[in-house]
Amino acid sequence: MHPAPLTADSTATWEIARPSRPAATPGVSMAGFRIRGGGGPPGLRAIPHPAVTLAVEFGGRPFELHGAQGRVRSESLTAGLGFSAFEVSAEDVACVQIRLSPLVAHPVLGLPLSELRGSVLALDDLWGPAVTRLRERLHHARTWPERFDLVEAELTARLRIGRDVEPEVAWAWRRITADHGRTRVDDLAAHLGWTRQRTWSRFGSQIGLTPKRAAMLVRFDHAVHRLARGATPTQVAADTGYADQSHLHHDVRAFTGTTPVTAAREPWLAADARAWPTR
Repeated sequence: MHPAPLTADSTATWEIARPSRPAATPGVSMAGFRIRGGGGPPGLRAIPHPAVTLAVEFGGRPFELHGAQGRVRSESLTAGLGFSAFEVSAEDVACVQIRLSPLVAHPVLGLPLSELRGSVLALDDLWGPAVTRLRERLHHARTWPERFDLVEAELTARLRIGRDVEPEVAWAWRRITADHGRTRVDDLAAHLGWTRQRTWSRFGSQIGLTPKRAAMLVRFDHAVHRLARGATPTQVAADTGYADQSHLHHDVRAFTGTTPVTAAREPWLAADARAWPTR
Protein backbone atom coordinates (compact mmCIF):
# COMPACT_ATOMS: atom_id res chain seq x y z
CA MET A 1 0.00 0.00 0.00
CA HIS A 2 1.56 3.28 -1.13
CA PRO A 3 -0.05 6.74 -1.06
CA ALA A 4 -0.78 7.82 -4.61
CA PRO A 5 -0.71 11.51 -5.59
CA LEU A 6 -3.65 12.50 -7.75
CA THR A 7 -4.49 15.87 -9.21
CA ALA A 8 -8.26 15.73 -8.99
CA ASP A 9 -8.85 19.31 -10.06
CA SER A 10 -6.86 22.39 -11.07
CA THR A 11 -6.20 23.60 -7.54
CA ALA A 12 -5.97 20.60 -5.22
CA THR A 13 -3.64 17.61 -5.06
CA TRP A 14 -4.96 14.49 -3.36
CA GLU A 15 -2.70 11.89 -1.82
CA ILE A 16 -4.67 8.69 -1.48
CA ALA A 17 -3.79 5.59 0.54
CA ARG A 18 -5.67 2.30 0.57
CA PRO A 19 -5.30 -0.69 2.89
CA SER A 20 -3.22 -3.50 1.43
CA ARG A 21 -5.88 -6.04 2.41
CA PRO A 22 -9.67 -6.00 2.67
CA ALA A 23 -11.17 -5.08 6.03
CA ALA A 24 -11.81 -8.02 8.34
CA THR A 25 -15.49 -7.07 8.43
CA PRO A 26 -17.44 -7.41 5.15
CA GLY A 27 -19.10 -4.16 4.17
CA VAL A 28 -16.31 -1.92 5.50
CA SER A 29 -14.01 0.02 3.14
CA MET A 30 -11.40 2.59 4.08
CA ALA A 31 -9.18 5.12 2.37
CA GLY A 32 -6.76 7.75 3.62
CA PHE A 33 -6.68 11.24 2.13
CA ARG A 34 -4.38 14.23 2.31
CA ILE A 35 -5.73 17.09 0.27
CA ARG A 36 -3.32 19.97 -0.28
CA GLY A 37 -4.32 23.26 -1.82
CA GLY A 38 -7.77 24.05 -3.17
CA GLY A 39 -10.59 24.52 -0.72
CA GLY A 40 -12.23 27.81 0.11
CA PRO A 41 -16.00 27.74 -0.03
CA PRO A 42 -17.45 26.54 -2.24
CA GLY A 43 -14.98 23.67 -2.53
CA LEU A 44 -15.40 20.05 -3.50
CA ARG A 45 -18.81 18.52 -4.04
CA ALA A 46 -19.45 15.41 -1.96
CA ILE A 47 -21.73 13.09 -3.93
CA PRO A 48 -24.07 10.49 -2.37
CA HIS A 49 -22.92 6.88 -2.32
CA PRO A 50 -24.82 3.71 -1.33
CA ALA A 51 -23.04 3.54 1.99
CA VAL A 52 -22.94 5.46 5.23
CA THR A 53 -19.80 7.58 5.08
CA LEU A 54 -17.64 8.48 8.07
CA ALA A 55 -14.65 10.83 7.93
CA VAL A 56 -12.21 11.47 10.77
CA GLU A 57 -9.76 14.35 10.29
CA PHE A 58 -6.48 14.11 12.22
CA GLY A 59 -4.42 17.00 10.85
CA GLY A 60 -6.04 19.77 12.87
CA ARG A 61 -7.95 21.28 9.94
CA PRO A 62 -11.73 20.87 10.34
CA PHE A 63 -14.02 20.24 7.41
CA GLU A 64 -16.30 23.08 6.48
CA LEU A 65 -19.56 22.00 4.87
CA HIS A 66 -22.05 24.09 2.94
CA GLY A 67 -25.33 22.47 2.00
CA ALA A 68 -29.03 22.14 2.66
CA GLN A 69 -28.37 21.98 6.41
CA GLY A 70 -26.47 25.25 6.35
CA ARG A 71 -22.84 25.61 7.37
CA VAL A 72 -21.26 22.85 9.46
CA ARG A 73 -17.70 22.92 10.78
CA SER A 74 -16.34 19.73 12.31
CA GLU A 75 -13.31 17.43 12.50
CA SER A 76 -15.50 14.37 12.02
CA LEU A 77 -18.44 13.64 9.75
CA THR A 78 -21.23 11.11 9.43
CA ALA A 79 -23.15 11.22 6.16
CA GLY A 80 -26.29 9.11 6.17
CA LEU A 81 -27.33 6.91 3.28
CA GLY A 82 -28.58 9.04 0.41
CA PHE A 83 -27.45 12.39 1.83
CA SER A 84 -27.94 15.48 -0.30
CA ALA A 85 -24.82 16.58 -2.18
CA PHE A 86 -22.91 19.29 -0.36
CA GLU A 87 -19.82 21.44 -0.85
CA VAL A 88 -16.90 20.83 1.46
CA SER A 89 -13.88 23.07 1.94
CA ALA A 90 -10.98 20.67 2.36
CA GLU A 91 -7.76 22.66 2.23
CA ASP A 92 -4.75 20.80 3.71
CA VAL A 93 -6.97 18.14 5.26
CA ALA A 94 -5.68 14.74 6.44
CA CYS A 95 -8.36 12.17 7.15
CA VAL A 96 -9.43 8.58 7.14
CA GLN A 97 -12.71 8.03 5.33
CA ILE A 98 -14.79 4.94 6.01
CA ARG A 99 -17.65 3.58 3.96
CA LEU A 100 -20.05 1.32 5.79
CA SER A 101 -22.63 -0.85 4.13
CA PRO A 102 -25.95 -0.12 5.86
CA LEU A 103 -25.84 -3.73 7.07
CA VAL A 104 -22.73 -2.82 9.06
CA ALA A 105 -23.57 0.81 9.83
CA HIS A 106 -26.71 -0.13 11.73
CA PRO A 107 -24.81 -1.86 14.58
CA VAL A 108 -21.61 0.25 14.34
CA LEU A 109 -23.38 3.58 14.84
CA GLY A 110 -25.68 2.25 17.50
CA LEU A 111 -28.88 3.75 16.16
CA PRO A 112 -31.47 2.98 13.49
CA LEU A 113 -30.35 4.39 10.16
CA SER A 114 -33.79 5.93 9.77
CA GLU A 115 -32.57 8.55 12.27
CA LEU A 116 -29.74 9.47 9.87
CA ARG A 117 -31.92 9.62 6.76
CA GLY A 118 -30.18 11.92 4.29
CA SER A 119 -28.46 13.95 7.02
CA VAL A 120 -24.85 14.94 7.71
CA LEU A 121 -23.64 15.48 11.25
CA ALA A 122 -20.52 15.25 13.37
CA LEU A 123 -19.47 11.71 14.32
CA ASP A 124 -18.81 13.14 17.80
CA ASP A 125 -22.58 13.47 18.19
CA LEU A 126 -22.86 9.68 17.95
CA TRP A 127 -19.65 8.41 19.55
CA GLY A 128 -18.87 11.25 21.95
CA PRO A 129 -15.33 11.52 23.41
CA ALA A 130 -14.28 8.29 21.66
CA VAL A 131 -13.90 10.30 18.43
CA THR A 132 -11.46 12.71 20.08
CA ARG A 133 -9.39 9.79 21.36
CA LEU A 134 -9.41 8.15 17.93
CA ARG A 135 -8.41 11.40 16.24
CA GLU A 136 -5.46 11.80 18.61
CA ARG A 137 -4.28 8.24 17.96
CA LEU A 138 -4.55 8.76 14.22
CA HIS A 139 -2.53 11.97 14.51
CA HIS A 140 0.30 10.24 16.36
CA ALA A 141 0.36 7.16 14.13
CA ARG A 142 3.29 7.20 11.74
CA THR A 143 1.91 5.27 8.80
CA TRP A 144 -1.36 4.71 6.96
CA PRO A 145 -1.43 0.98 7.85
CA GLU A 146 -1.27 1.94 11.53
CA ARG A 147 -4.17 4.34 11.05
CA PHE A 148 -6.29 1.77 9.22
CA ASP A 149 -5.65 -0.74 12.02
CA LEU A 150 -6.77 1.82 14.62
CA VAL A 151 -10.00 2.50 12.76
CA GLU A 152 -10.68 -1.19 12.20
CA ALA A 153 -10.19 -1.93 15.91
CA GLU A 154 -12.72 0.79 16.79
CA LEU A 155 -15.26 -0.54 14.31
CA THR A 156 -14.79 -4.15 15.43
CA ALA A 157 -15.34 -3.24 19.06
CA ARG A 158 -18.57 -1.46 18.20
CA LEU A 159 -19.82 -4.30 16.02
CA ARG A 160 -19.61 -6.69 18.97
CA ILE A 161 -22.19 -4.71 20.94
CA GLY A 162 -24.42 -3.54 18.09
CA ARG A 163 -27.69 -4.95 16.84
CA ASP A 164 -27.70 -6.75 13.51
CA VAL A 165 -30.03 -6.03 10.63
CA GLU A 166 -32.72 -8.70 10.12
CA PRO A 167 -31.63 -11.43 7.65
CA GLU A 168 -34.58 -10.69 5.35
CA VAL A 169 -33.69 -7.01 5.17
CA ALA A 170 -30.02 -7.85 4.62
CA TRP A 171 -31.01 -10.13 1.73
CA ALA A 172 -33.13 -7.38 0.17
CA TRP A 173 -30.26 -4.87 0.33
CA ARG A 174 -27.83 -7.35 -1.24
CA ARG A 175 -30.31 -8.10 -4.00
CA ILE A 176 -30.71 -4.39 -4.78
CA THR A 177 -26.94 -3.83 -4.95
CA ALA A 178 -26.31 -6.99 -6.98
CA ASP A 179 -28.89 -5.84 -9.54
CA HIS A 180 -27.47 -2.28 -9.63
CA GLY A 181 -30.77 -0.88 -8.42
CA ARG A 182 -32.99 -2.45 -11.08
CA THR A 183 -34.91 -4.64 -8.62
CA ARG A 184 -38.66 -4.06 -8.19
CA VAL A 185 -40.06 -3.77 -4.66
CA ASP A 186 -42.85 -6.20 -5.54
CA ASP A 187 -40.26 -8.83 -6.48
CA LEU A 188 -38.46 -8.36 -3.14
CA ALA A 189 -41.71 -8.74 -1.24
CA ALA A 190 -42.72 -11.83 -3.19
CA HIS A 191 -39.39 -13.54 -2.52
CA LEU A 192 -39.57 -12.74 1.20
CA GLY A 193 -43.21 -13.71 1.51
CA TRP A 194 -43.96 -10.28 2.96
CA THR A 195 -46.55 -7.74 1.94
CA ARG A 196 -45.32 -4.68 0.09
CA GLN A 197 -46.17 -2.57 3.14
CA ARG A 198 -44.18 -4.79 5.50
CA THR A 199 -41.19 -4.83 3.15
CA TRP A 200 -41.33 -1.04 2.90
CA SER A 201 -41.59 -0.57 6.67
CA ARG A 202 -38.95 -3.06 7.85
CA PHE A 203 -36.46 -2.11 5.16
CA GLY A 204 -36.91 1.63 5.74
CA SER A 205 -36.53 1.42 9.52
CA GLN A 206 -33.29 -0.57 9.36
CA ILE A 207 -31.62 0.66 6.16
CA GLY A 208 -32.71 4.28 6.41
CA LEU A 209 -34.29 4.52 2.97
CA THR A 210 -37.34 2.94 1.41
CA PRO A 211 -36.56 0.06 -0.97
CA LYS A 212 -37.49 2.25 -3.93
CA ARG A 213 -35.22 5.11 -2.84
CA ALA A 214 -32.40 2.67 -2.08
CA ALA A 215 -32.71 1.21 -5.57
CA MET A 216 -32.66 4.72 -7.07
CA LEU A 217 -29.46 5.51 -5.14
CA VAL A 218 -27.72 2.28 -6.16
CA ARG A 219 -28.68 2.73 -9.81
CA PHE A 220 -27.56 6.38 -9.74
CA ASP A 221 -24.19 5.39 -8.23
CA HIS A 222 -23.63 2.78 -10.93
CA ALA A 223 -24.62 5.26 -13.63
CA VAL A 224 -22.56 8.23 -12.42
CA HIS A 225 -19.41 6.12 -12.15
CA ARG A 226 -19.93 4.97 -15.73
CA LEU A 227 -20.27 8.61 -16.75
CA ALA A 228 -17.03 9.41 -14.91
CA ARG A 229 -15.29 6.63 -16.87
CA GLY A 230 -16.26 8.29 -20.14
CA ALA A 231 -19.55 6.70 -21.23
CA THR A 232 -22.07 9.08 -22.79
CA PRO A 233 -25.37 9.88 -21.04
CA THR A 234 -27.20 8.10 -23.88
CA GLN A 235 -25.16 4.93 -23.39
CA VAL A 236 -25.51 5.02 -19.63
CA ALA A 237 -29.26 5.58 -19.72
CA ALA A 238 -29.73 2.64 -22.07
CA ASP A 239 -27.44 0.28 -20.16
CA THR A 240 -28.52 1.01 -16.58
CA GLY A 241 -32.27 0.70 -16.81
CA TYR A 242 -33.37 4.31 -17.19
CA ALA A 243 -36.41 4.92 -19.35
CA ASP A 244 -34.49 7.49 -21.38
CA GLN A 245 -31.79 10.14 -21.08
CA SER A 246 -34.13 12.65 -19.42
CA HIS A 247 -34.87 10.08 -16.70
CA LEU A 248 -31.12 9.74 -16.05
CA HIS A 249 -30.79 13.53 -16.05
CA HIS A 250 -33.58 13.79 -13.48
CA ASP A 251 -31.95 11.30 -11.06
CA VAL A 252 -28.46 12.78 -11.41
CA ARG A 253 -29.81 16.23 -10.64
CA ALA A 254 -31.82 14.87 -7.70
CA PHE A 255 -28.72 13.34 -6.11
CA THR A 256 -26.03 15.87 -7.10
CA GLY A 257 -27.81 19.13 -7.91
CA THR A 258 -26.12 19.25 -11.31
CA THR A 259 -26.22 17.70 -14.79
CA PRO A 260 -24.77 14.32 -15.88
CA VAL A 261 -21.98 16.00 -17.85
CA THR A 262 -20.98 18.20 -14.90
CA ALA A 263 -21.32 15.38 -12.37
CA ALA A 264 -18.99 13.18 -14.42
CA ARG A 265 -16.19 15.74 -13.96
CA GLU A 266 -16.53 16.07 -10.19
CA PRO A 267 -13.12 15.74 -8.45
CA TRP A 268 -14.62 13.47 -5.78
CA LEU A 269 -15.44 10.87 -8.44
CA ALA A 270 -11.93 11.10 -9.87
CA ALA A 271 -10.50 10.41 -6.43
CA ASP A 272 -13.09 7.69 -5.91
CA ALA A 273 -11.63 5.65 -8.73
CA ARG A 274 -8.29 5.57 -6.92
CA ALA A 275 -9.56 5.09 -3.38
CA TRP A 276 -12.22 2.49 -4.22
CA PRO A 277 -11.43 1.21 -7.73
CA THR A 278 -13.98 -0.89 -9.58
CA ARG A 279 -12.91 -4.51 -9.46
